Amino acid sequence: MINGIRDGLENYIGDLGAIYSNEKTRFILWAPISEDVKLILYNNEDTKIIHMERKENGVWFLEVMGNLNGIYYNYIVTNNGNEHEVVDPYAKAVGVNGNVGMVIDLESTNPKGWEEDVKPDFKAPTDSIIYEIHIRDFSISETSGVDDKFKGKYSGLCQKGTRIPGTSEKTCLDYIEELGITHVHLMPTFDYSTVDESKFDNKEYNWGYDPKNYNVPEGSYSINPYLGEKRIQEFKNMVQELHKAGIRVVMDVVYNHTYETHNSNLNLIVPNYYYRQNPDGSFSNGSGCGNELASERMMVRKFIIDSILYWAKEYHIDGFRFDLMGLHDIETMKEIRKNLDLIDNSIIMYGEGWTGGSSPLPDEDKSIKNNMRKYVNMQIAAFSDDIRDAVKGQVFDAAANGFVNGRYGLEETIKSGVVASTKHNQIQYDKLCYSKFPWANEPYQTVNYISAHDNYTLWDKLCVVNKNYSEEELIAMNKLAAAIILSSQGLVFFQAGEEFLRSKVNVDGTINHNSYNSPDSVNALDWSRTLKYKDVTEYYKGLISLRKAHKAFRMNSSNEIRENLMFLEKGKNFNADNVVAFTLKVTSVQDSWYNIAVIYNANTNNVEVTLSESGWSIVVNEKLAGNEELAYIEDNIVKVPKMSCYVLMRK
Repeated sequence: MINGIRDGLENYIGDLGAIYSNEKTRFILWAPISEDVKLILYNNEDTKIIHMERKENGVWFLEVMGNLNGIYYNYIVTNNGNEHEVVDPYAKAVGVNGNVGMVIDLESTNPKGWEEDVKPDFKAPTDSIIYEIHIRDFSISETSGVDDKFKGKYSGLCQKGTRIPGTSEKTCLDYIEELGITHVHLMPTFDYSTVDESKFDNKEYNWGYDPKNYNVPEGSYSINPYLGEKRIQEFKNMVQELHKAGIRVVMDVVYNHTYETHNSNLNLIVPNYYYRQNPDGSFSNGSGCGNELASERMMVRKFIIDSILYWAKEYHIDGFRFDLMGLHDIETMKEIRKNLDLIDNSIIMYGEGWTGGSSPLPDEDKSIKNNMRKYVNMQIAAFSDDIRDAVKGQVFDAAANGFVNGRYGLEETIKSGVVASTKHNQIQYDKLCYSKFPWANEPYQTVNYISAHDNYTLWDKLCVVNKNYSEEELIAMNKLAAAIILSSQGLVFFQAGEEFLRSKVNVDGTINHNSYNSPDSVNALDWSRTLKYKDVTEYYKGLISLRKAHKAFRMNSSNEIRENLMFLEKGKNFNADNVVAFTLKVTSVQDSWYNIAVIYNANTNNVEVTLSESGWSIVVNEKLAGNEELAYIEDNIVKVPKMSCYVLMRK
């Protein structure tokens, strides 16, 4: 028994929410300890309150005849003698600011051709190159060239033909289509609490990690948040247009906590069930946000799985990123994966393999990085903070440097990142910064990255740490960092704008490392930087095209990696510290190149590396990247300039 809920009352497996048809709508709510539940229908001036009927397994039921499409509704639940009006946790549409649910004919929200929407071709999770976008950041700037009414909206993300004003330089959708990424990762786009949707000219800002209604798109990104169906239509249209552009869509989901705790809809409906508690009965705070959902409880698990599957089916979502995934129990994550596989096994799953604080969930049950091996061969990935901090420096220490910007002794951690944290006999695991063992079974269980919305942007981190370096040297560091991530195995992820040196600067000139509620002046993507730093943007494009063209950089299994990837040795192939080099001798992977060599030189001087064969074409150097030969080396000695990556190939 959990908080007064008798055995058997957690076993409901059917539909919940407002189940619509033209003839009638069935309202079903799980409220096992409530003394009474009523449905309240809002229809202009006509408000009806109707008692619901208690059924088995803790659910309350009511069937209302007639076409209720567009009718607003809530529930009134009575617990311990106290009445509370609540929004249906399973509501699929809501009014402005999400304070009332709405019955919706979902078919009527489908854009033209929605049934024929085709997901872009995608063969393996390791093919993923993920680009993290905040809807508002993406198009709110005047430099985006997006129509004013679409700026900062779902429609701004998918508007075609946008250019930096006065130029022919592509922005937004046209730009990312040309960039070559495979997935956009949308920072939270479900209905969240911290922006007032009722003010159309509102300049409030938030990243959105403040969940309110999990099954409804956020209204502040809609052209008209007062019309419950409008945001659904716009969201679906955005997904459809991204798919047409060859780009898949990942949702950032925050099932680890809600914005409200005591007064959340979930807690008012079933007090003290949805959230974990400490031994003294207080709410635990493993999220650092005041509460944490108890995913291990049957109806919480059902709620999370139902929500994920709803987004996958109704909105054609191609992937899910789990915020603070470490707060979810392993069994729930496995069940999500199993259920998604029944729909589409190309849907990717990844998340943060850590928590935001201490949690009553036992460590052995947490979906943390050190438990990833328990997923065996399931495609559930965790972000690698190992390679993130090894490349550029520890994110929680502003002054800390990494491999590309001056710290020594990180070669083994970089090598572990290269093989996507899987087992490789040439790595000395006792010398790694964090994990002292290969925590991923397979490369598709690792997300390699160096920048995300949290902490400094990559460019800002380099500028903060390396104040005495020239811009040219800082750009060299940035290029080397990008080359490391895009030539490593596993899934690849980076923050929108990293490729044009995105910077977040406050009004007073200081650099912002936590812009979750900062104004557009800090967060908006400045598309003019694609012109100012065009060589960096082109470098990223070249690295992406190289990765996409050659399976050797994104092998599907750890066995393939061990068979084909061999690290060169200090003392035998080179004599300098701060060098990592490896060859990809492709035997079991179909590739048009016979042999590939990759060399990272993080030193402030040139180094020489001896390869086992002679005759190499350079395709990536300190200035350019791509698939075309930039220079040819007759012998087997490669001179690699300071702070750069070389990629060489033999056909």
